[in-house]
Amino acid sequence: MSEKERSRPRWFRRGTALKLTFLVLIAAALVVPAAGQTRSEGAKACQLEIFSWWTGGGEAAGLTKLVAIWDKANASCKVKNEAVAGGAGSNAKAVLQQRLSAHDPPDSFQGHAGAELRDYIKAGQLEPIDFVYKQFGFNKVMPKLLISQIKYQGKLWSVPVNIHRANVLWFNPKVLRQAGIKPPSTDKSYTWGQFIAALNKAKAAGVIPLSMGEQWTSDHLWETVVIGVFGPGGWTKLWKPGSSSMWHSKKMTTALNRYKQLLSYTNSDAASLTWQDAGKLVADGKAAFNIMGDWQDGYFSGSKAGDNLALKPGRDYGWTAVPGTSGVYDWLSDSFTLPKGAPHRDAAIKWLAFLGSKKAQDTFNPVKGSIPARQDANPRLYGTYLKWALKQWKKDTLAGSYWHGVVSPAAWTADIDKALGFFLQNKDVTKFQSALVTAANKNAK
Repeated sequence: MSEKERSRPRWFRRGTALKLTFLVLIAAALVVPAAGQTRSEGAKACQLEIFSWWTGGGEAAGLTKLVAIWDKANASCKVKNEAVAGGAGSNAKAVLQQRLSAHDPPDSFQGHAGAELRDYIKAGQLEPIDFVYKQFGFNKVMPKLLISQIKYQGKLWSVPVNIHRANVLWFNPKVLRQAGIKPPSTDKSYTWGQFIAALNKAKAAGVIPLSMGEQWTSDHLWETVVIGVFGPGGWTKLWKPGSSSMWHSKKMTTALNRYKQLLSYTNSDAASLTWQDAGKLVADGKAAFNIMGDWQDGYFSGSKAGDNLALKPGRDYGWTAVPGTSGVYDWLSDSFTLPKGAPHRDAAIKWLAFLGSKKAQDTFNPVKGSIPARQDANPRLYGTYLKWALKQWKKDTLAGSYWHGVVSPAAWTADIDKALGFFLQNKDVTKFQSALVTAANKNAK
C-alpha cells in the first residue's frame, strides 16, 4: 500500500461497493427535506405562482379556464393560484407589497396596465418585457396607441389580458319612453344638451334621473365628464409634467360645473350603494340612466346563478357613449407582470406570452365580460354589447382611465379622490379646482 493510500480514511480503502454505498447515502441525505418542509418544497418542484384578486364572478371563472389550458400544456409546471379576495383588489395589493418588500415575489402578479405600476417600477420590483412583445408579435396585434399609453420610461412592463370601457351611459328604454324620452342610439353621438333635457324629463316623471353609488363611482363619473370637455388629446396632456395651467383653465372650470350639474340629478343615498346597487335602480325601472364601466353589462346580462340579473340587452337595457365622448374609448386593463427575482422566470415569461395570445384572450374575455387587447378577436364568441365594443375598440381614439390606474399613479389618484370627497359635501367648484391644481403641481413629474 502506498503512502498516499495509507493516508486516506479507512472507509475509502474498503472497496468500490462500500465507496458507492457511502456516496449514495450522502446524495440521499442532500434531498431529504429539512424539518418543516414538504417534499415538494425540498425538491423545489416547479409551480407557477400567479397572484391576483380574481376570486369571484366572471373574472374567477375566466382565470379558471386559462389555468386549465395552461396546466394541460405544462404538466411539469402547473399554476398555483394565489388570489386574494376583498376590497376590490386593495387587500391583494397590500399582501403583494408585503411580499415584494420581503423579496418574496410571485412568478407573475395582476395590476392595472399603465401608471398604476409605476411604484413597483420605481422600487425596482419589475422587469421590462419589451422582448415578449417583440418575440410574440404583440406590437402588431394590439393598438399602437394602447402600447404607447402603457409604456413608462420608454419600456413595457405588463401584458394586458383584457380591455374594459369606462365611458358608457346605461339606460332603461322602457323608463325613457314612459317619460317621453327618445332612447339614445349606439350609432349616433348623444350631445350634452340632449342628455340634460332627458334628465329633466326623467325628473319630472318621478324617477331618479341618474343613479350613482359610493364615492369611487363619483370619481368614475368625474373622469368621463372631463374627457368629454377636453377630448382624448387634452385628457392625456392633463397627466403630463407641466400640466398645471390646464387644470387651472376655463375649460376645467366648465368641466367641473358640468360635473356639479350632473350631481344634482343623482340619488340622495348614493354613498350607501355599491355600483351594482346603482345599476339595479336602472334595471328595476327606478332610475333612467347610469354611467359606469362595461362590467355593468356583465351584471345586467349574466346568469342569475351568479347573482347577476339575466336581462336581455337591447330590450331591458341599452347603452351608448357618455355624452361628449362619442368616438373616444376611455379604457382600462387588467394585466400581468414579470417581477424581478421571479422563482420560475422562464415559466413566467411563457405565461405572459400565453396571456397575450389570441387563444387565451378569446377564452378569458367572453367569460369575464370584457374584450381582448388584441384586435383580431373572434366576434362570434362575444355577447351583444361586447360585439359593439369590439367594433368601437378598432376605430375609437383611446383615452386611459384615471380612476382605474392607466394615467394616474396611486398618489395622484388619492389626492384627487380626497378633493372630490370634499366637493361632494360642499359643491364649491373654485375650491375643488384649486385642490386639483395643487395635486397636479405635486404629482405631475
